Amino acid sequence: MVLQLFTMLGITVIVFQDLKQRMVHWVLFPLLGVFLAALYLRQTSFINYAANVGSNIILVCALIFLLWVYTKILRRQDFLNASLGLGDILFLCAFALGFPTVTFIVLLAFSLCFSVLAFVVLNYFVNAKTVPLAGFMGLFLLGILLLSNIPGLISLYHI
Repeated sequence: MVLQLFTMLGITVIVFQDLKQRMVHWVLFPLLGVFLAALYLRQTSFINYAANVGSNIILVCALIFLLWVYTKILRRQDFLNASLGLGDILFLCAFALGFPTVTFIVLLAFSLCFSVLAFVVLNYFVNAKTVPLAGFMGLFLLGILLLSNIPGLISLYHI
């Protein structure tokens, strides 16, 4: 319970800093990765953890590479801070450390959809030029972690 509380506190700080200041202290991302990894390791064996996290990291690297190719070749723009911020990349890496591959893919897809919808709503009230992706994904993950504590819901770790 304490570990989950620290995880949610770390996510809350990331969300607040990204939405308010558009900058997140880099040290929060490795801490979040450690907390998420510890939560997942409590639920599974190390071999299962390593296989799933390896798959997740490969998926994140592939997504970042595809976005890099799109940005550099098709749009002819700088990649870092034009398409994706360093904090967003670090958040994706921390996020990849915390869940089985199937859960990670589902959470990643829905958190990206949530981020797009949240940006559309935010842009209606404030003319924002960039998406605070780490903040929105963190907000989504925080909600999922809170919901996962409700008895009777499907576990995030056993699919």
